[in-house]
Amino acid sequence: MIKIERLKKIYKNGNIAVEALKGIDLTVKPEEFVSIMGPSGSGKSTMMNILGCLDKASDGKYELDGEKVEEVSDGQLAVIRNKKIGFVFQSFNLLPRISALKNVELPMIYAGVAPHERKKRAINALERVGLGERMDHKSNELSGGQRQRVAIARALVNNPAILLADEPTGNLDTKSGDEIMGIFQQLNDEGVTIVMVTHEPEIAAHTKRIVTFRDGEIIEDKMVENQIILSAKEVKE
Repeated sequence: MIKIERLKKIYKNGNIAVEALKGIDLTVKPEEFVSIMGPSGSGKSTMMNILGCLDKASDGKYELDGEKVEEVSDGQLAVIRNKKIGFVFQSFNLLPRISALKNVELPMIYAGVAPHERKKRAINALERVGLGERMDHKSNELSGGQRQRVAIARALVNNPAILLADEPTGNLDTKSGDEIMGIFQQLNDEGVTIVMVTHEPEIAAHTKRIVTFRDGEIIEDKMVENQIILSAKEVKE
């Protein structure tokens, strides 16, 4: 699903060059559930921006679901972001004054999906994350955990090749965070590939593999031996 070779990212500030990523090699297979960890300044956010095609590497190769990202134009990058990647952010990034259903429909408007099909797919996505009964509520009428569920539904509607989550539980209490991780595990069991940035070891323990960054390099890449398994159904109960 993801194949990265000798990836570098260099930021220039006048005559000073800062190497944020120092020749990264990373592979993520289909249906994996991977967390990326590391202290502030380790390169994990830079890595996430490149994975999400929000930024381009300075050097190296990045292949996403068969697409050689470093070779495509900015216009093609926008298409890849819309069709191949679903984003889930810490701050939800929902429009507060429209319904959950309309928020979930937004990516499909940009993708040119017909109105009837948009509504059908949005309803299906909201039901998939357990929010079918709240789809007509405005996002500012929902709890933090419910808003994050709407964000996950929105990320799923274009059937992306990969789901990228940036600190998805960062603004949530423990119970809501567990609920969201249960949904991610359920989606992963259904075949969704997920890469998630988190600074919380207890959240990373819900994933299947942890990649740790420090000073622009991967210092550890290991499978989770005692994964915390928590289904969305168990959390609700």
